[in-house]
Amino acid sequence: MEPFTEKVVRLLKAVPPGRIATYGQIARLAGSPRGARQVARILHSMSRSHGIPWQRIVNAKGEIAIADPDTARAQADLLEAEGIPVLGGKRVDLRTYRWDPGFEGEEETPGPGSL
Repeated sequence: MEPFTEKVVRLLKAVPPGRIATYGQIARLAGSPRGARQVARILHSMSRSHGIPWQRIVNAKGEIAIADPDTARAQADLLEAEGIPVLGGKRVDLRTYRWDPGFEGEEETPGPGSL
């Protein structure tokens, strides 16, 4: 696995229940500020095989970015089950629920045992 991909996977797995992150936020934390699309590809291709909580990742507007209505509804349901309200079935409040890896003892870059 490439170093950037490995960092992205660790970060995606580190987003705790009840919090969300954006594709761009994960890209910045992994060292590629313009890598949001690459994060989306990694999430799409590796979430199942690596046990990544895919539902916790939204776009920069705080919106569910999945085009398929059934999968978008599944994401909204999973977020709501974690206590994150989904407004209008598609948007979450970034100011309230965005993951801050420097807050509450959360690591910015999880250790190697996190994979």
